[in-house]
Amino acid sequence: MGSGSASGAGGGPSAVVPGGPGSSPHRAGGDSVPVVGRAWPVGVRPRVLRGWEPPATVYGAGHRGVDLAAAPGTPVRAVADGRVSFAGRVAGKGVVSVELADTGEPPLRTTYEPVRASVTEGTEVTAGEVIGTVEATGSHCTAPCVHWGLLRGDTYLDPLSLLPPWLLDRGPSRLLPVLGVPLPD
Repeated sequence: MGSGSASGAGGGPSAVVPGGPGSSPHRAGGDSVPVVGRAWPVGVRPRVLRGWEPPATVYGAGHRGVDLAAAPGTPVRAVADGRVSFAGRVAGKGVVSVELADTGEPPLRTTYEPVRASVTEGTEVTAGEVIGTVEATGSHCTAPCVHWGLLRGDTYLDPLSLLPPWLLDRGPSRLLPVLGVPLPD
């Protein structure tokens, strides 16, 4: 969940799987995370205020998620298809957790905070569906943000590893000249 925290909604102390051989900076644990994401939680390509920083030990300092710039009231969307496993308050913060479909055993679970939920526990959601809005208070960021986490059981993983390259690396669209094509009459 938050910076340096070792517990969160639906999970206690956690171990962290560091990136293995052949893993990219966003692929914690090698291929342990299927690329099932189809949407960013907020915006089209939000600014990452703070990335995932796995702690050296289970209880060590680190950042067990990714902070994305998002103004209060911004819609928060499910990154992938799944079922809402929690929607409520934890330590005064609005939290929504979504258990992702077809991601193995135990299934992957995404978390979003601070979020005013518009869904309830048990609701089936699809990628890109609004699950709430960013709350004005409760963020641990210095600027307005949503904290996005990813867990398998009690193990925190890098949530960016859910997203395919076309969502991670998409730059601005550019129109290129078409040469040798006659103009219409």
